[in-house]
Amino acid sequence: MRRDPLSIDDSARLVEQVRSALADKQPLSIRGGDSKAFLGRPVDAQAIDTRSHRGIVSYDPSELVITARAGTPLAEIDAILDEAGQMLPCEPPTFGGAATVGGAVASGLSGPRRPWAGSVRDFILGCRIITGEAKHLRFGGQVMKNVAGYDVSRLIGGSFGCLGLITEVSLKVLPKPREARCLTLAMEASEAMRELSAWRKASLPVSGACHLDGTLHVRLEGGTGSVRAALDRIGGEHLDPAFWTSLREQRLAFFDDPRPLWRLSLPNDTPLVALPGDALLDWGGAQRWLKSDAPAATIRQIASAAGGHATCFTQAPGIEPFHPLAAPLMRFHRQLKQRLDPHGVFNPGRMYSDY
Repeated sequence: MRRDPLSIDDSARLVEQVRSALADKQPLSIRGGDSKAFLGRPVDAQAIDTRSHRGIVSYDPSELVITARAGTPLAEIDAILDEAGQMLPCEPPTFGGAATVGGAVASGLSGPRRPWAGSVRDFILGCRIITGEAKHLRFGGQVMKNVAGYDVSRLIGGSFGCLGLITEVSLKVLPKPREARCLTLAMEASEAMRELSAWRKASLPVSGACHLDGTLHVRLEGGTGSVRAALDRIGGEHLDPAFWTSLREQRLAFFDDPRPLWRLSLPNDTPLVALPGDALLDWGGAQRWLKSDAPAATIRQIASAAGGHATCFTQAPGIEPFHPLAAPLMRFHRQLKQRLDPHGVFNPGRMYSDY
């Protein structure tokens, strides 16, 4: 079992800062690498920085589990896993190396492999959090068989720090695929969607599918035989594997457009719909990035009509970043917030004005 000799347990300081904030009735804005500060509503509160609480707590490649403190750089975890021939299958973005594992879990952002491997939330086995009452609690475990509190661990994923301060997380990891090939095919978006649907039905080992500017970019991963058989069927030209990193990290030229960036999350096999701007199709069409000046209501109406939702990745006046929740779901969110952060200490208003 691997342990990080440079790890630092700074949880006592974090708990004390939360306790002081409670006493002073001072809200806290959770800060890690600050790589996703653009996502969500601005928070007017005192910062609580997790970066000093860092390091690998435990990692045994044979157990396919890594446990790390929240301030650990995600890039460091990726490097350690790579040495052992393993990976985080959900491919959370590192955003130039600034992202921390706590921020990756709190934001729940996943990369191109997400529809075929699962989301960040799917790989959370357990976590430790400091609640809004300054209690340092553990939920879940380090193995799949331990399901105590598992639902709470999953709820922390994508909560943007509104439910508590993550101090530690255990994540399931997987071996890297034996074979990986990347290719491009010139085709229009409608044809690409038809082909992807056929490949899905044929169980081809696709682990990435992005359409941009009249070109379908495909990644195949799996056993040598299955990947080569898929190549024979699909054809296409060679693609530099670095494309998927650039897509995940939002470094493609598409993202340089100064217009607001929208992310539409839609059900699989959602037909193409007219979007008011320039679009990039990711996740085989289930995730559609949009650069547009269109009103937020127009974009969200399109997403809702397709059974999905739209998130604005650009902070702009008058635009709420997250898709409005239905009344029953918002009621559930408020009840959950009341249980874990009854005094509204953590990230007030980050997701919604009253949550």
